Amino acid sequence: MKKIAAVLAAAAFFSLPAAGTVKAIRFGKVWDGHKSITNAVVIVDGDKVQSVTENGKVPAGAEVIDLRHYTGIPGMIDAHTHVTYYWGGEPNTTPRRQPRRAVAVTVYLSQANGKKALEAGTTTLRDLNAAGGADLAMRDLINMGAMVGPRLFVSSTGLRSYKGQPGVTDPLAEAAKRTKAVIDDGADWVKVFGSTGGFDNVTMDQTVSYEEMKTIVDTAHSMGHKVAIHSYGPDGARDAIRANTDSLEHATDMDDATIAELIRKKIYYVPTIDHNQYYVENADDVYKFPPEAKGNLKDYIERNYQTAKKVFAAGGGDHMVVGSDAVYNGFGLNMRELTWFVKMGMTNEQAMATATTIPAAMLGMEGKLGVVAPGSFADIVAVEGDPLKNINAAASAKNVKWVMKGGAVVVDKRAAKATH
Repeated sequence: MKKIAAVLAAAAFFSLPAAGTVKAIRFGKVWDGHKSITNAVVIVDGDKVQSVTENGKVPAGAEVIDLRHYTGIPGMIDAHTHVTYYWGGEPNTTPRRQPRRAVAVTVYLSQANGKKALEAGTTTLRDLNAAGGADLAMRDLINMGAMVGPRLFVSSTGLRSYKGQPGVTDPLAEAAKRTKAVIDDGADWVKVFGSTGGFDNVTMDQTVSYEEMKTIVDTAHSMGHKVAIHSYGPDGARDAIRANTDSLEHATDMDDATIAELIRKKIYYVPTIDHNQYYVENADDVYKFPPEAKGNLKDYIERNYQTAKKVFAAGGGDHMVVGSDAVYNGFGLNMRELTWFVKMGMTNEQAMATATTIPAAMLGMEGKLGVVAPGSFADIVAVEGDPLKNINAAASAKNVKWVMKGGAVVVDKRAAKATH
């Protein structure tokens, strides 16, 4: 009951949209996704941005929100999460060893994960794998206004290899059938687990053949949907690229030829470097991983980072995307990946694009998400500092002070601070 009460208390951070209210938001500076505008006035009408101007006029009767002490940026996009992986920290449990719950309970409790993502300035998540349709339910409830949370683009249950499965005589036909089923159920994307690897397991064995991947991709594309393929290692990555996946997740130790093909085909690459750093930090107290896990994870992190660095150096930065792979108590750390991108040589503005304009294009939402511009959704974040000078202004949730999603203020830490 205490955990449920805590979720309910979280609603104090949120306010619902005021219908018909025009808002004028004053910022010291706005980075709109492409350029900086000083002394910016952003006019929001309903759930959309109407205008962004320097020293602009405030319409008569508009609600004025004074954020001149902060920098405005677009609501950020985390392209790889698991928002329905909820853990409340109950005694004698770990995230992966807790009692089973009804799907409705999972959906309700997972609001806490969404809230933490919003508090980190992350207004959109691409969520890749959930059981029982929990992610579909969260997406729909949020879109209906019945639940407050980030915009969700979801995959429902991830697909795997169907070779050797009971009752399956034609694995390719089964792969096509499963792909159609997950899309018919309402998935926005199709997720494929193309290799081993996850949590403390950093093995990289390919588990889905090229032929199966190609069948899934072709089936999804014929239905107007995109595919994300998980591969910890180079073999699955190579075949995912051959199969024309839309995005490639994790993918360590890729050789030069594979990287060149990734870039040539303009496939989005989501390296998720920081998520294993998160596991290192929580290996003992939270996850209770075996003693050797941290060493294995650290080795994988370095190889993951070096691979991503090679992709960037080869010219692939315009299709690299932030993905936290956030699970359980990892929400709120959604944008730490930005620090790895800067470390590998990106300018701060290039890194910011990996969390705004680039994933927006990947999602088919170019000009609607990832920017603060006329006609875009009014997903706007106020941060302390300037992320173009110090990336931690956007990467660290503590610097996120105010968040608007679709014209509604969903986080306001200024008010929380003023009460102390």
